[in-house]
Amino acid sequence: MKSKRTTNQNVQQKAAVFSGVALLVMTIAASFAYGYVHSSLVIDGDAATTFENIQASQPLFRLEVLGWLIIVITDLIVSWGFYVFLKPYHQSYALLAGGLRFLYAAILAIAVSHLVITNNLVQNSSDRVAQQAMDSIIAFEAIWSFGLIIFGLHLITVGLIAIGTKKIPKVISLLVVIAGFSYSLLHFMYNFIPQIENFTGLLELILMAPMVIGELGFGIWLFVKGRKVKMD
Repeated sequence: MKSKRTTNQNVQQKAAVFSGVALLVMTIAASFAYGYVHSSLVIDGDAATTFENIQASQPLFRLEVLGWLIIVITDLIVSWGFYVFLKPYHQSYALLAGGLRFLYAAILAIAVSHLVITNNLVQNSSDRVAQQAMDSIIAFEAIWSFGLIIFGLHLITVGLIAIGTKKIPKVISLLVVIAGFSYSLLHFMYNFIPQIENFTGLLELILMAPMVIGELGFGIWLFVKGRKVKMD
């Protein structure tokens, strides 16, 4: 009969695998939904062209919405997985990290609902509807951006827990903290200091590498090494 310690270790290892896989799936979904579809169909400040693009590519736009729904689901999995995996190292901070990720997923779900509204609006054709569709897209981007401030705080918490362990490499832990700080800083600037948007955009280009490498690197480590971790 398995001891409680062994059972907890097995659960922790499974949480690492689920989280790692969810992060990898999320990365692929985000690259497609935002990096490919959203970026190619949505033209900033041009409601008419954006509306025409989406109308001409409705199946592709629906796939974008599906991609975001997959991201919301995988975020919820990561919220649970990070809490379970990090709980043995610092239960209170692990709960905070999981809670912040859950809150971010809820905010993202609200944001995605505006893309669903956009999808319904493109069934009609008029200048007024085109502007309404653009307003829904802008609402999606604004709500998501605000959520990314919380997402950054989540990553900072995760990284600080990881730094305090002997199991997780310090380089990965530090990259997660840097990624979290970058997300929170950039999207705080986008939301509350819009006057320097051009500077914020340039700063985002500079910080893009650590933002991507931080969480993705942790996800790969969780899948490859985290499933073999043994509790002290």
